[in-house]
Amino acid sequence: MPLAATNKRSRIKLVIADIDGTLVTREKLLTPRSVQAVHRLHDAGILFGITTGRPPKGTRMLIDSLEGLKFVAGFNGGVVVRRDFSLFKENLLPATAAEQVVQIILEHKMDAWLYTDKDWFVRDLRAYRVDREQKTVQFPPTVVRTFEGLFDRVAKIVGVSENYDLVASCEKNLQQRFGASVSAARSQPFYVDVTHPKANKGEVVLMASEFAGIPTQEIATIGDMANDVTMFEQSGVSIAMGNASPEVQKAATYVTASNQEEGFAVAVDDFILPKDEVSAA
Repeated sequence: MPLAATNKRSRIKLVIADIDGTLVTREKLLTPRSVQAVHRLHDAGILFGITTGRPPKGTRMLIDSLEGLKFVAGFNGGVVVRRDFSLFKENLLPATAAEQVVQIILEHKMDAWLYTDKDWFVRDLRAYRVDREQKTVQFPPTVVRTFEGLFDRVAKIVGVSENYDLVASCEKNLQQRFGASVSAARSQPFYVDVTHPKANKGEVVLMASEFAGIPTQEIATIGDMANDVTMFEQSGVSIAMGNASPEVQKAATYVTASNQEEGFAVAVDDFILPKDEVSAA
């Protein structure tokens, strides 16, 4: 799809954006132009929400900059909160399934992280990408020797490895083992995220529709990874980032620039805002 502004404007009343790889840069920074784009959505009366594999409190640093932000769908919809972090909806993994998922991840010789609705648990602070995750979400994990006794309120389990083929194999194995009883999908080449089956980005669109009272055909979604395709399928307009894979781009209505080239702001101007709003910007 072209980057140039389209002559056809759908009536969009709500925008849902992924965070990492979409709303923020590779350095996890929210650029002034992206902030301005969200302000323009707000001024145009278009609601804005974010969806992410991060825990809700791992998005706190974005709230103050984005006055138009109405909701955060953390854990890919596992815990959905309003702007003030009051709970709207939660979808937690059954304890038995959570325990079995961790076992399979460990059998694949991968590291496992366990997120409850409020806390993050790891077995080794020095393990691959733990430090990166801590910088991203801006709160530390709790180190435990074993996850035993922690499976009652699990929102997300992450399988982690620097061996991308191993992560892909684990994803496939989890999908085959659990079928539709959990959602298992790679959010990055080195992460496989496992959540409740209703904690996926397609369901986030449906929850956002319920939250705002807006039909799904009037919702636009923006993302960059394979797990964003489910929200593309549920929304009226979908926009893939320029840094997305060819498969993800093919699944979207439009393709914008990359997250290193202000792709989110470009998408807002080119495909979402009414033309008079763009002209006035």
